[in-house]
Amino acid sequence: MNFDFTEEQEMLRESVIKLMARHAPPESVRKWDRDRAFPEDLYQAWVEAGLLRLPFPVEVGGLGGDALDLALVVYELSRVSADLCMAYSGGVFCALNILRKGTPEQKAYWLPRLFDGRIKFVIGISEPDAGSDVGNIHTTAVRDGDHYIVNGQKLWTTAAGLKNAVICAYVKTDKAVHYRKGLTHILIDNDAPGVELRKLGMLGRRCVGTYEVFLRDTPVAADRVIGGEGAGWDCLMGGLQFERAVSAAGNCGGAQAVLDLAVKYAGERVQFGQPIGSFQAIGHMLADMQSELEAGKMLTWRAAWLAAQKRDTLREITQAKLYTSEMYAKLANMGVQIMGGYGLNEEFDMQRYFRDSRSATIAAGTSQAQRNLLANLMGLKSR
Repeated sequence: MNFDFTEEQEMLRESVIKLMARHAPPESVRKWDRDRAFPEDLYQAWVEAGLLRLPFPVEVGGLGGDALDLALVVYELSRVSADLCMAYSGGVFCALNILRKGTPEQKAYWLPRLFDGRIKFVIGISEPDAGSDVGNIHTTAVRDGDHYIVNGQKLWTTAAGLKNAVICAYVKTDKAVHYRKGLTHILIDNDAPGVELRKLGMLGRRCVGTYEVFLRDTPVAADRVIGGEGAGWDCLMGGLQFERAVSAAGNCGGAQAVLDLAVKYAGERVQFGQPIGSFQAIGHMLADMQSELEAGKMLTWRAAWLAAQKRDTLREITQAKLYTSEMYAKLANMGVQIMGGYGLNEEFDMQRYFRDSRSATIAAGTSQAQRNLLANLMGLKSR
């Protein structure tokens, strides 16, 4: 069993590390977080480096990378900021749905626009009454000639207010049938008529932002339906495994940054005449953090490798998402404890990782939903 990454993958990681060091140094990330601002120049650097093209086939303008390649990129981006990484990973996730379910014309139109930075894709699933219960989506789209008229509300929509964002929304087109037959996937510009955005004040993810989206008689061309009317459930389920694999990699990247900060501080902070890392209480905390992080990485790299082999990875990806999200939140909490007051001070980065980590057990499927799914896969299906 070989756990080594290929030479090309190591080169990819190194290039991402250098890119982020150049375009997102710590002082800049702190400022963006304080100002609740998203750095468009950084996104353009990702575009120019080909990161948006990475996991797409060469025949559609991609670089032919696989799930493991993408996981490595997300890991390194999230070491700098899991918040900033959401603008990257969310867009790729949405575009892969177009690759899987879109018509040739839709692929030819939309994918190049993502690759060259003309647009950003963001995910529009949750609503006030539809979180884990996707079947309770109330936003509607009614066909009117060559358009749909969309009415409703989306909530917790990450990055919806970014420049040139296109919301990949899931809407009801038929209320009379089961939700798995009446759900449709449609693309809506964030500046389309009838779209109103409200940026929400959240604990973390302040740069990309979390938005409430109101849709009032919003006209959307019929050719923006992906996969056909009523095929939204297949689009959603076909992409969730990939989203959760990428989410797990981001959790590991953020947790690695937390551990690095905690180890550095424990080696430099002197109390009672010696570095606090030499005290058993702190040393054991750091040893536990290291061990739990490595366990999370192994779950994640294995799940991503299986996905790259085109194998069914629902169980492995669900396990990785569940474990790494809780591990990230736990390690960030321990990191704050080790750093004490400094861990809560805005001049230091630990508090930012702590804030961003708290959404890990909620976004892309709650821990409770992951446990339910795993229990079902074990033959313990609930009624």
